[in-house]
Amino acid sequence: MATLSDDERAIVTGGNLAHFTTLQRDGMPQTTPVWIDLHPDGHILVNTAEGRAKLKHVRRDPRVAISVSSRESDFRAVWLRGRVVETTHDGAEDHIHAMAKRYLGQDRYPFLQPGEQRVLIHIAPEKIESMIM
Repeated sequence: MATLSDDERAIVTGGNLAHFTTLQRDGMPQTTPVWIDLHPDGHILVNTAEGRAKLKHVRRDPRVAISVSSRESDFRAVWLRGRVVETTHDGAEDHIHAMAKRYLGQDRYPFLQPGEQRVLIHIAPEKIESMIM
């Protein structure tokens, strides 16, 4: 598993919007803007909900790519490719609230729907590239 440098880690955990690319059944890529996080074990985390296309895609084909640029400078960016190694409901709802704090400045995720089941996608980075200027 590839590891992030300190500068790359700051971009990934800095509340910057990421673009998450999965592969559809026909092999065509699908890209979705997402919030991301970094697990202490080095996995990239994407939080989603049951029924979403990206979750269906990664359960069928674990290969993914992520691009994230700093809000402060277009010349600070991280690109990675990797594989989904786990999808879990454990801690996912608490995690989406923590992400709402980071990304929206709110204590609770305001878009949580009644009965919605949140899922954490764990991604093991295999290739990391960056532009740090």
